[in-house]
Amino acid sequence: MKTLKIVAALFFVCQLTANAQEKNVPVKGIAHAELSIKEGGKWVEQKYEGGEFKSVTNLKVPKSQWDHSHFIRFEGPGWESNKIAYRLYLDWRNVIDLFGKVTDSLVLPKVGQDGFESYHHMSSWGMDILNAGKSLGIGAVGRYVGNDVIHFKEVDSTSAKIENGAKLSSVIVNYKGWKTANDKIDLESKLSITANERYTKHTIIASQKIEGICTGMVKFPNIDLIKKVSANKKWAYIATYGKQSIIQDNLGMAIFYEVGTVKEEVESQLDHLLVFIPTVAPVSFYFLGAWEQEKDGIKTKEEFLSYLDKKLKELNNTNKI
Repeated sequence: MKTLKIVAALFFVCQLTANAQEKNVPVKGIAHAELSIKEGGKWVEQKYEGGEFKSVTNLKVPKSQWDHSHFIRFEGPGWESNKIAYRLYLDWRNVIDLFGKVTDSLVLPKVGQDGFESYHHMSSWGMDILNAGKSLGIGAVGRYVGNDVIHFKEVDSTSAKIENGAKLSSVIVNYKGWKTANDKIDLESKLSITANERYTKHTIIASQKIEGICTGMVKFPNIDLIKKVSANKKWAYIATYGKQSIIQDNLGMAIFYEVGTVKEEVESQLDHLLVFIPTVAPVSFYFLGAWEQEKDGIKTKEEFLSYLDKKLKELNNTNKI
């Protein structure tokens, strides 16, 4: 009888999970990456008309894809933990944006199903909270040339794929023939998020050594840049905190970087930048957002800095967080 009860209980749990998946109900406590494109419609110049969204694991980006093409749901791949969500504009902008969440459930499978406008307003799950504009947003990659940041306007091809595990999910993007100034290289970008954490680990690999490959985060007026280096001078962070969300409430942002990989810190017109030393070896850094409306989240600058210092200490001691 006891065995029958256990079997029945397991069946019940499995059935609940299956029902949740069929109804697209988010599951708590894990990480998730999402990539969704339209099928059944047609391209009219640089706009995709008609069709229905379908989740996929791989995509070679069509040449017609541009900003606001209506082809990729929320304009690119997204990845999330139960704390926060991110998305990458998979077009010439190559910006990383933030979705603030007021729930600890996973939400990306349902975001943007009705178009761009909905997630720019508060909903039951949260909203887009970062006005990235033409900056790098938070943690994206560009090339710093002549006091300006070049995005991905000239690329031979771009492909993306997602990988979902129980506690770790990733987005991998390969840019072939990225042309900037007089150089043309390939670049691989891997963005990974872990359950129960806010940060994304971003690993980039360039096919050639060129000057100016950079990351950074958007600048806002009257928001000071905060900087700190770990005790052993191996890791450091740059950060901002204050009323810099779209709805003008408190948002913290930070990038953790290995000191030996960075050539210089630079202020461009739009971004706080970290310019990397030219290399063909993998370079990894971490970035994160922390929104005050996050469930059980960070509410003050003091709490945010304490959180950053804890993560910096972990990097100092273990070389990872």
